[in-house]
Amino acid sequence: MTRTDGYLLDNRQAEAAERFDAFATLFDPTTFRHLETLGVGPGWRCWEVGAGGTSVVSWLAKKVGPTGRVLATDIDTSRVAAAGRPPVEVRVHDVGAEEPPGDGFDLVHARLVLVHVPDRERALRSMVAALRPGGRLLVEDADPALQPLLCPDENGPEQQLANRLRHGFRQLLSRRGADLSYGRRLPRLLREAGLRRVEADAYFPVTSPACAALESATVRQIRDELVSGGAATHEDIDRHLANVASGSMDLATAPMISAWGRKA
Repeated sequence: MTRTDGYLLDNRQAEAAERFDAFATLFDPTTFRHLETLGVGPGWRCWEVGAGGTSVVSWLAKKVGPTGRVLATDIDTSRVAAAGRPPVEVRVHDVGAEEPPGDGFDLVHARLVLVHVPDRERALRSMVAALRPGGRLLVEDADPALQPLLCPDENGPEQQLANRLRHGFRQLLSRRGADLSYGRRLPRLLREAGLRRVEADAYFPVTSPACAALESATVRQIRDELVSGGAATHEDIDRHLANVASGSMDLATAPMISAWGRKA
């Protein structure tokens, strides 16, 4: 995931690896289904924007084979560096502030990236510009404002605490420049960017072990910010983490909206 100076969820923190593993478990099947439908195959040139972890990059590398190319970029490449062998190239790059790292790509993909980029309009223009005519763009982003609750079934004090902490998390994201309703606008933004055959769908995990793992890692990563911002006390957070570990709550993630189209 791309990080700016104000990015709340720094890739260099210890919990980031847990978050990437949870994202892979939750969202890789949806992402891979869309990439399969788009036709990714041998010889394709692909740009993975804000790669973060290695799961999507490794999948693309297998699909494009030795005649293809996968360029994986991020501001912080520490988590994706291990995948940097042919056909994968890993490069430090800020999609919201720099020119595209090339052109003529058959595929450009970003997952859970643009919602955090301050100049997301420039980032999207850069991604479209990097495509060859007929190239495919797949952008997948969360829309926390569409479903703001961690526990949609708020049936007790444990769920109420969970939702209060989720509200605090959303406030922290907003203060750092995240657009919490960005996902729903993706289809229109892709059409306005000149893409054709634009389609979109959404995936909304309601409960799973990966949802719990993601919540635990996220709260541990931002606990100091939650406390300093007045959203919770350390005791609140310890109680919530124990509730999550007990497996007694149904924990959801924000819906991830996937939108795709072709460059004219």
